Amino acid sequence: MIRGQRSRRSVVVVTGGGSGIGFALARRLHAEGARVAIVDRHGDGVGGATELLDGSVGYTADVTDEAVVTEVVAKIEARLGPIDVYCSNAGVPVGHGLGSDEEWSEAWATHALAHVYAARAVLPKMAARGSGHFVVTAAASGLLMMMQSAPYTVSNHAAVSLAEWLAVEYGDSGVGIHCVAPQGVRTPMVTRDAGVLAEVTASGAIIDPVDVAEAVMTALAENRFLVLPHPAVQDYERAKVHDRDAWLAGLRELRKRI
Repeated sequence: MIRGQRSRRSVVVVTGGGSGIGFALARRLHAEGARVAIVDRHGDGVGGATELLDGSVGYTADVTDEAVVTEVVAKIEARLGPIDVYCSNAGVPVGHGLGSDEEWSEAWATHALAHVYAARAVLPKMAARGSGHFVVTAAASGLLMMMQSAPYTVSNHAAVSLAEWLAVEYGDSGVGIHCVAPQGVRTPMVTRDAGVLAEVTASGAIIDPVDVAEAVMTALAENRFLVLPHPAVQDYERAKVHDRDAWLAGLRELRKRI
């Protein structure tokens, strides 16, 4: 699991682990024999996930509060040992159009600052040991765009940029930094909003959370930074860089159709 080596007792933390991509990651890593800690702000999600994953532990916590993140990390390390893999995965579907100030604050806190707080809590220790993996779940919108939402788009761009910065800062320390950027994934975040569903369906296939988890496992084994469960996203990003005006015009046409 870590740099291609099967470590049967690795300690793994997954935030947003009570459902969706987070739970799929937790379940997949648990299947590898890892000791899994599930962190989620919804207590029922934590309870349901830990009940399904024998031997896992759960914590109800708000990862947008740095003091809470620091405390939870300390509790996990005291109970399970040093953290080998930290999946900073929590996400929120907020903000239609330009959004409200409250929606911007929630998006920024969840998609940017939560990753910063997690990095502060675990990366210096991983670097000191010379091993570990830090996984940032962003979205394809962090490379491209979610036309339905400016707060979601901009905050996910921040997540990608932060992950890139961390890869430069810690990439030579023995710590793997990974950024996951899926497009349409069959989670409530996508399927319960008709506008978002129409946009992601027009852009490509909707995959299952387990497919994202498998892509992450491959990236961990290969120590690869960018994880694209939808390979077409790479082509879309190339088109964006090649001719940004044409790319923006294409999105305007797509917006009219959906």
